[in-house]
Amino acid sequence: MNNKFILLSFFMGVVVLSSNFLVQFPVNHYGLNEILTYGAFSYPIAFLITDLANRSYGKIIARKIVYLGFLIGIIFTFFPALFGDLISIRIAIGSGSAFLIAQLLDVQIFDKLRKNSWYIAPLASSSIGSIVDTFLFFSIAFVGTGVPWITLSLGDLAVKFFVALLMLIPFRLLLNTFKPAA
Repeated sequence: MNNKFILLSFFMGVVVLSSNFLVQFPVNHYGLNEILTYGAFSYPIAFLITDLANRSYGKIIARKIVYLGFLIGIIFTFFPALFGDLISIRIAIGSGSAFLIAQLLDVQIFDKLRKNSWYIAPLASSSIGSIVDTFLFFSIAFVGTGVPWITLSLGDLAVKFFVALLMLIPFRLLLNTFKPAA
């Protein structure tokens, strides 16, 4: 097994666990508690990992890293949630569903756009994936709970777009390390 594959898989697991934990905490500064959670800052890194894997190994291996991240998320988020309340279970289901669908969509979009300028594929795939992930997660987890899910999702999405732009910097810097797949 290639060291880069193992490293990307490990980081995907860390991002999934961190994001699932951090999404529980609203940003309680500057009146942002009803528009933003800390998970918005870590989750876009999952798209960077998926895009680097796709660039280096192609979409089949990128999908394997997504499935590994999903498995880690299920094990460490869903199973403990079974012993919690209904909101915990909804968060786990929303997180797993949104992650899997958004990341697999990211893999497909990136693969279709990979021949364009270096920034088109990661920016487009991460942006579309973030939209799908955000609205799937927040609607599954919080509709009908009294949590201001629409404002939280819009705030999270704005930060995810900003972080997706920032992730172009490490993506560009790592392009030589992660050679394009044939």
